[in-house]
Amino acid sequence: MMSETTKNLAAGGCYCGALRYTAQLDGPVAGQCHCRACQHIAGGGPQYFHLVSPTGFQWHRGQPAQFRHPLPDTPVTRSFCGTCGTHILTQRSDQTALVLKVGTLDDPSGFVPRVAICFDEAQPFHTIADGLPTFDGIPRAK
Repeated sequence: MMSETTKNLAAGGCYCGALRYTAQLDGPVAGQCHCRACQHIAGGGPQYFHLVSPTGFQWHRGQPAQFRHPLPDTPVTRSFCGTCGTHILTQRSDQTALVLKVGTLDDPSGFVPRVAICFDEAQPFHTIADGLPTFDGIPRAK
């Protein structure tokens, strides 16, 4: 029988294979971010993400390059492949969870966004599923 801890363990990596990781996908927050920074990273569309605990994430091959933009009020550190450029993680300075990019999972087919955030920055061509809750900014835990 598969344990709850093992059941939600997912593997992934970058496009060229230089970076490989495993992540525990047991957190409740999965969604799509429409902020301008994510649009830059995604080439125009939103970023699809799953929040993961730092203790539930482990690099198995390679070490990512990192970039931290100096200007935003809430700076983030972006971890990506220095060879192919695939963006894998974002870490916000105001939260402990890691923002894992769903497209880097070996099998992203089971992903279901539960929320659309920063929707006030969405472009007219961005689409969301009917009934998906939207937030103009980033919702804060109560």
